[in-house]
Amino acid sequence: MAHNLGMTTPTAPTFPNAFDSDPIRLGWMQGSPPPADKLIRFASGDYLSFPKSRWSLSNVRQLLPTTQVARGSGTPNPLPRAIRTDLDAVAFKTIANNQDMTWGEAFDANYADGVVVLHKGKIIYEKYAGALNEHGSHMAFSVTKSFVGLLGAMLVAEGLLDDTALIPHYIPELAKSAFGNATVRQVMDMTTGLQYSENYTDPKAEIWQHALAGGVLPQPHGYKGPASFYEFLQTVEPMGKHGEGFTYKTINSDVLGWLIRRVTGQSLGQVLSERIWSKLGCEQDAYLTVDATGTEFGGGGLCTSLRDLVRFGEMMRGHGRYNSEQIVPEAVVADIERGANQAQFVTGGYVTLPNWSYRNMWWVSHNEHGAYMARGIHGQAIYIDPKAEMTIARYASHHIAGNMFIDPASLPAYHALAKYLIKNP
Repeated sequence: MAHNLGMTTPTAPTFPNAFDSDPIRLGWMQGSPPPADKLIRFASGDYLSFPKSRWSLSNVRQLLPTTQVARGSGTPNPLPRAIRTDLDAVAFKTIANNQDMTWGEAFDANYADGVVVLHKGKIIYEKYAGALNEHGSHMAFSVTKSFVGLLGAMLVAEGLLDDTALIPHYIPELAKSAFGNATVRQVMDMTTGLQYSENYTDPKAEIWQHALAGGVLPQPHGYKGPASFYEFLQTVEPMGKHGEGFTYKTINSDVLGWLIRRVTGQSLGQVLSERIWSKLGCEQDAYLTVDATGTEFGGGGLCTSLRDLVRFGEMMRGHGRYNSEQIVPEAVVADIERGANQAQFVTGGYVTLPNWSYRNMWWVSHNEHGAYMARGIHGQAIYIDPKAEMTIARYASHHIAGNMFIDPASLPAYHALAKYLIKNP
């Protein structure tokens, strides 16, 4: 799922702070059974509404059907620890209003449920809040796309997928849709021309129909629309021309997930497990939410533990190498690090991401450290800073979906911490 778009940064409304919205403090889903006014149910349709979301995002498997992304049968590979107590005091100024803030203050300002920082492969910072702990899992939302984009890029590198081919070459079912004359590469870099809005404030935006089709939201009585992700993709109409500019649309990731399934003959969860997850020495299985046909939500359905998420990010920082194994071809990671056309990225309208680009479903900063990211609504993030030898994983349950509201107290915090670690290794 996506980030709110807009050419100017609007003023965010007022919501309860992190302490007052803490799900444990509020008593959500506590008791045997929980009181009626503390129940959170998928069927009610509001499990993602704030502050219920502060519990829901750490308990997705109690609400949605999922499929396993197996960690494998080996012993988990421990992450070495060298916890530092000086990082909470690292200071920075927020974007736009130039407010003074510290790393520690940013944790609550961003409604973080957990943050892990690796420096040179060691955990130097680990903190949890709300309903998440080191043994739990959390919804990654659009961070999922970066996993899917990476798998797609690996298949291109192996020759199993041709990124110059038109989508119907692999998926003839999409020939009559807006994807009928789009290339695999245009899907992977989201330069497709599609009639599809991700404006979460618009109840008529296509993102909601997509969510209903895929079972992310309950289908109302008498619902007659598409009943799966694949059915929805076949209804997408064109808007504009493919290849003209970057426009972030979640359905591109679901098409890429379909491509991966079609060329490998395996589910997305199986491909992710065999090629990446089972090779990281993870502590836990990951999970992908699925629709009524068992199709995984490639645009935002991944759930993982926070430590395992940072393991994945650290593998990327190592140019695809981790646990003495080249898991992802180095050239694939290098292609992501180089980014894509920055001029085309401007059409996306991301005012908090000047000079960035988007490649293989990763967000590339092009800053002096070569940082790049996986990003998801409500504050999910993997931030990789090669120069600082730093990898950050964050799960959050911010009350606003769009990262344009979250970036001002997040992006400068990441960069400030990176600069601090370079000066104070």
